[in-house]
Amino acid sequence: MRLLLFFAFAAIAGAAVGYLVKRDRRYLRFIGRVLKYTLLLLLGALLFYAAQRLLIV
Repeated sequence: MRLLLFFAFAAIAGAAVGYLVKRDRRYLRFIGRVLKYTLLLLLGALLFYAAQRLLIV
């Protein structure tokens, strides 16, 4: 989980720097996609852990 968050943060920071340098809106779309898929993966992991906790008691 921490590794996923680290890579997501690094990708967002790199894209933000790229946007500030070049002012290309593709970087903003990339940031949005990274955020969306990171949140989806975190939600999936949370649901997996919750199901595991509830089913294996």
